[in-house]
Amino acid sequence: MRYERKYRIENQSLGFVEQMIRHHPWGFRPLFPDRQVNNIYFDTPGMTCYKENVAGIAERKKYRVRWYGGLTESEGTKNQLEIKIKNNALGDKERYAFPGFSLSIWNKLGTLVANSLSRPLSLVPTLLNSYQRSYYGLATEKFRITIDRKLGYCPLIQENQQPEIRHLDEAIIVEIKYDETLEAEANQVLQYIPFRATKNSKYVTGIETGI
Repeated sequence: MRYERKYRIENQSLGFVEQMIRHHPWGFRPLFPDRQVNNIYFDTPGMTCYKENVAGIAERKKYRVRWYGGLTESEGTKNQLEIKIKNNALGDKERYAFPGFSLSIWNKLGTLVANSLSRPLSLVPTLLNSYQRSYYGLATEKFRITIDRKLGYCPLIQENQQPEIRHLDEAIIVEIKYDETLEAEANQVLQYIPFRATKNSKYVTGIETGI
């Protein structure tokens, strides 16, 4: 499992945030080109995942389908069905290949998710979100930093047409990710991050834009 330390940054430019990361004394550098990340999240009809996150339940799961590039059509070559597993501050993921699809069939994806997992789950799509992501890392590959911006959301709970991004979030989200065995070493990395660590869930933020 790994730690994901999150920083929600408001009223700062992307250039300022990138400068802080590039000037980090440990030498973080871009790993590969930026890309657009798209997700559809799934929850039970009673919104169990959302409620457990808001309540701060230590052990919980979150379900989503992720693809990259254009929002309305996924190619399927890099699509992933992910189960995010949280245990207090530690997290892990289960990943499964997922077929390409058009966003026009979004309301049928819950059945595809259950079939892909071969589990008796009752899941419905509850949120569409999208953002631009930059990736930074070290030569040792011990630590990775992502910078997310241009965050957009569309709650799907009461959606009755093809969804589109309707709610924008001007914040920048920085995440620092590292293996649980590196917690002592991480303190040396985190002390040079000039931002305040926060709890941040894109899923919770997106759902609450529609409340």
